[in-house]
Amino acid sequence: MSAEAFNPIKKSLLDRLPVTSHIRRSVGLQRTMLLIGVVLCAVFLLAAIFAPLLAPYGYSQISDDGGTFPAQAAPGGKHLWGTTVGGYDVLSRVIWGSQTAATVIVVAVIMAIFLGVFLGLLSGYFGGWLDRVLVVVADAIYAFPTLLLAIVVSIAINKGQSGFWGGILACGFAITAVFVPQYFRVIRAEAIRLKAEPFVESAQVVGASSARIIGKHIFANATRTLPLIFTLNASEAILTLAGLGFLGFGIEPSSASEWGFDLNKAMSDASSGIWWTGVFPGAAIVLTVLGLTLVGESMNDLNDPRLRGRRRAGTKGKGKEKNQTEVSA
Repeated sequence: MSAEAFNPIKKSLLDRLPVTSHIRRSVGLQRTMLLIGVVLCAVFLLAAIFAPLLAPYGYSQISDDGGTFPAQAAPGGKHLWGTTVGGYDVLSRVIWGSQTAATVIVVAVIMAIFLGVFLGLLSGYFGGWLDRVLVVVADAIYAFPTLLLAIVVSIAINKGQSGFWGGILACGFAITAVFVPQYFRVIRAEAIRLKAEPFVESAQVVGASSARIIGKHIFANATRTLPLIFTLNASEAILTLAGLGFLGFGIEPSSASEWGFDLNKAMSDASSGIWWTGVFPGAAIVLTVLGLTLVGESMNDLNDPRLRGRRRAGTKGKGKEKNQTEVSA
């Protein structure tokens, strides 16, 4: 017998992991896209976690033992990606910016998941007037543009200029308000479907409380699609933060590094042929969002039974053609 047969629990736990299970099920181009997305996301996370070790300088450092950094210095020497008009090291700003972006994702998306899942479970299970009120409120909030709401919240919290946590919370609250309806809709629909299942009705018959039914039976089955929504909303969170910084409502450069702010300051450099101050922060935004989008879209395709069925049918069709060719030969 194989080693896997002696360790079924480990295999089942591995198969249940969102990304790992999707990689095992993917084939061909779909697997390539998923792997590219995973690699880009891994680079982003490693840069965010190990920013103090990877960055050669601090995010607001403009001098060292050798003196003040030159402004708009070309890439090379001590500054591999050059410096900005303010004398900041571009490489250090990009690496530290990944930490800021990761913090926004954690704060904003986790708050949105908590509120969306909680309200969706209550609305879907109990129904009635509570369900109608929450649906109307969710539809009203969903009509607001993300960036516009983020600007309003940023002005309300810190008058448009903020330190690290002020900017994080401003962006986080804005993204939470916009993303809650998405989680609410998904969880509510699953809760409505699950409360009619036989195992839920059996729990109600034996006298289980509503809290126990929601927490034990409905929650685990209704939240299976959350990893997919998380990846898509994480990319939207990065774009919202970058938009705030680009428009001047983000985090001050002395408080944290932020890619959108650096792009704003690089606009005047582009006309002078100074490309490095805008290319590297812009590439960081594009590659990070691309990685998260590839992972999210690949997971969506693999979770869709219709697309999965077509892929399997195509694979079987190719296998039959190959067998027929071998037989005729």
